[in-house]
Amino acid sequence: MKRLFASVLLSCGCAGLTLANLPAVPSNAPAAVEAVKQVERALGDAIVAADTDKLNQILADDWQTIGSSGVVYTKESILRDLKLGKNKLEWLALGPMNVQVAGDVAVGLSCVMERRSRDGMDTSGNFVWMDLLEKRGGKWVFVRSTGVKVSEGSTIRRTFGLI
Repeated sequence: MKRLFASVLLSCGCAGLTLANLPAVPSNAPAAVEAVKQVERALGDAIVAADTDKLNQILADDWQTIGSSGVVYTKESILRDLKLGKNKLEWLALGPMNVQVAGDVAVGLSCVMERRSRDGMDTSGNFVWMDLLEKRGGKWVFVRSTGVKVSEGSTIRRTFGLI
């Protein structure tokens, strides 16, 4: 658990450093924030539908995530697992979403309630996800993601309105 927490903190720190080093650009324009929120929702919808074509468009080729179990997944491994039925997201409910945009980089933070199984094991629960997106070729794509499963009674659960 300490390793997972350290990984999440490292990811948050890297995203913060990336945003801090960007040139001064008008940020958080409503249109950009809404575009990022839309692609965030599209990601969840595509995983539920096992739509690997859509995921192939919105995940950068170099995308990686650290799952709540601490395992690193790549775009290739996620697409393969969805095709093989090893990773099944039955449904999800997105909670409040906070998006910060600075130029062609954005960070999205959201809470998600989901029913999911991986390799036949139930991994459902409440999660807090942070995504790093970049505008490439005129569209927003996911570059990095990390998620943490939120336990009952957690302060984070109250902060994000999960209880």
